[in-house]
Amino acid sequence: MNPFQLALRVLRADRRTRTSAILTAVGVAVATGLVLLLATLPFATQAREQRALWQNAGRYDSDKPATMLVNSSKDYFSGKEITRVDVALTGPASDVHLPAGIPRLPGPGETIVSPALGRLLNNTPPDQLGNRFGKPVASFGEQALRFPEQLVAMVGHGPNELRSFGHEERAGADAFPAGDFPTGEGRPDGLLTFLAGVGIIVLLVPSLVLVASSARLTAARREQRLAAIRLAGATPGQVTAMVAAETGLSAGVGAVLGLLLSPALRGLSSFVSWGGGTWLASDFALPVGLTVLIVVAIPLLVVLAGVLGLRRVVRTPLFATGGHTVKPLRWWRLLALPAAGLFFLFAVLGTREGNGSASFVLLGLLLVVGSAMVIGPWVTSAVGGTFVRAWRRPSSLLAGRRLRNDPKGSYRASAGIVLAVFTGSMALTLLPSFEALAGGGRQYVDSALYVDVASERAATVVEKTNAELARVGRPERALAVSSVYLVQGDENSHSMQRAYVMSCADAARLTRLGITQQDCKPEVKLYGSYQPDSAGYSVAPYGSWRGPGKPLGQVPTGRYHSATDRDPAFVLDPSAVPAGVPSSVTTVVVPTTDASREIVRTALVPQAGGQEIGSREQYLYGQQVQLEDLRRVTVIGLVAAGILAGCSAAVATAGSVMDRRRTFGALMAAGTPVRVLARALRMEAALPALVATIGAGVTGVLVGIGLFVVTGGKGGIALSPWIVAPVVLGVGVALLGASVCTPALKRVQAEPLSDE
Repeated sequence: MNPFQLALRVLRADRRTRTSAILTAVGVAVATGLVLLLATLPFATQAREQRALWQNAGRYDSDKPATMLVNSSKDYFSGKEITRVDVALTGPASDVHLPAGIPRLPGPGETIVSPALGRLLNNTPPDQLGNRFGKPVASFGEQALRFPEQLVAMVGHGPNELRSFGHEERAGADAFPAGDFPTGEGRPDGLLTFLAGVGIIVLLVPSLVLVASSARLTAARREQRLAAIRLAGATPGQVTAMVAAETGLSAGVGAVLGLLLSPALRGLSSFVSWGGGTWLASDFALPVGLTVLIVVAIPLLVVLAGVLGLRRVVRTPLFATGGHTVKPLRWWRLLALPAAGLFFLFAVLGTREGNGSASFVLLGLLLVVGSAMVIGPWVTSAVGGTFVRAWRRPSSLLAGRRLRNDPKGSYRASAGIVLAVFTGSMALTLLPSFEALAGGGRQYVDSALYVDVASERAATVVEKTNAELARVGRPERALAVSSVYLVQGDENSHSMQRAYVMSCADAARLTRLGITQQDCKPEVKLYGSYQPDSAGYSVAPYGSWRGPGKPLGQVPTGRYHSATDRDPAFVLDPSAVPAGVPSSVTTVVVPTTDASREIVRTALVPQAGGQEIGSREQYLYGQQVQLEDLRRVTVIGLVAAGILAGCSAAVATAGSVMDRRRTFGALMAAGTPVRVLARALRMEAALPALVATIGAGVTGVLVGIGLFVVTGGKGGIALSPWIVAPVVLGVGVALLGASVCTPALKRVQAEPLSDE
């Protein structure tokens, strides 16, 4: 009889073995499905970027003779980002090869919009949105969009119109000459790729723990059965083949189930927003070779773990049938975490300095996670020793003896919980720290909109913008603000600082430098964060130092208190600027209110020539979207890790009871109450979990700080009181998992002791 036939016969004859095999298959299916899903994420983001290549003017083909001018920018409406591409044909349209999803190129005054933007245009007054674009003449297909909900517009221009913007120095827009649409490859999202790697580590381990816990349901009976076969004359190879067949059968079925489950997981994942929108179903495509590798590798890991657990049966089968002496765990296990932590630290520092890669950081994270499997049993044994020495109740003594005699098996119930707590603490360290970094922007107040234009066009832009605002009945008015350098010293040794050329009243109204109306004095022409001496300054064009500039002369000066989060700058009254100082760039600034913000933006956009309108939304949109993505991923990851941890704890506790059916049956037959045994089992599961989860929480915080550094975080770590929540939840999950011990014990009580 070959090993597979023997495995099938055992499954048919033994109900407990069937239960263990079913749970093992479920654990392998979950692990396979999760890994297949997480492995597709880099490819999914690459597919997104591939479709959206045409939305970046810098990716267009510039090797061919130019046939069009292209500019790309971001626009905003009601907190939503709009991708805008301005295009003008300069050559034959037949030389342009349109990407999939783009029906045609828009002509001057026309625009092609995404379906989502089209619906928004239909439901919004034109003076708030529609007037920013031309007449909609077509819509994009989904193959031209990063995600289905994306707001995109391709706006057509005449060649001279767009060229006038692009050929002026730092003008309204930088139009790129291009020969054709992009044909390169999109790049995967680095952050989601990194998070996918982290997810594989932190979700694969509890899945495999669930598999191991399921296998332990019949560990004692299987070990005795194999030992008997070994004593009957079976060779080590035959015993190993039997276990490999028994484990491989359930693991193989589980891997196939996981493969069949993966399309459903991908379908659910397509509704999870990332980067501002959901996914197309076709995004989640994994190469066949990688799929086969994952489906084969996970069952092989399970079989390998099962085979490695046979060493005692193969070498000393009498110990397996008659008992054995447990070797004490050595203190050197405690060195595993510091060693893994040092590797992780060096990986983080190397990546931070540009001498490493994210792969080393992930390897360090894997070593930190793996070190818990080395330290955890020692901690469990130490807790058991404390119980044995200081017991006051029989349940404490029973729990302590169990923890001392089998620390590895006892820790298995806590392993998934420890990992979930570690993950939660790491995430709750990162999120508040990233949220504390949110913000930024230029020196203008959050309510202002502004755009940089060529100085020679500034007056025209201001005039047309104000005319449009007057036409729609808004009182807001645009203001041109130029910048200069105030220079001290000569060409060999000099310092220079920016000065905004505007009145003090306008500076108090439109900037967040810190200057207020109370600081303004009629006679003062120069304001600084300290009392300046105007006689020592010369005025030079902003952007580059082109010589000593023009002497400022003696003008009245004043001081204001600079805002703590702003770089100090001067405010120079226009009347004090010396004649002959050119300004290459001028910023047109328009104040807004909540009611007029979109109307003002719509009036300003056509005058900007495709240049992005600066605003609070411009600086905060990406940050807020990324924070929302991280929160969403954290919640999903913690829920998944918590469920897996709870299941593995419950199965491990039930396995612990099944493993000791003979012992518990004898204790019950001797008159030991079930409640005493149940209390002992709960102590076995909960108290080591409490100690381990506290350590996992501290480790998660330290690793979170390291990841915060490697991802470019600056400033201090913001720790939230919620950081203790994973530890509390971990203990709660451990208690829930331990709650299965009473039903399991009652089942042992109901079965005849002679069955064992």
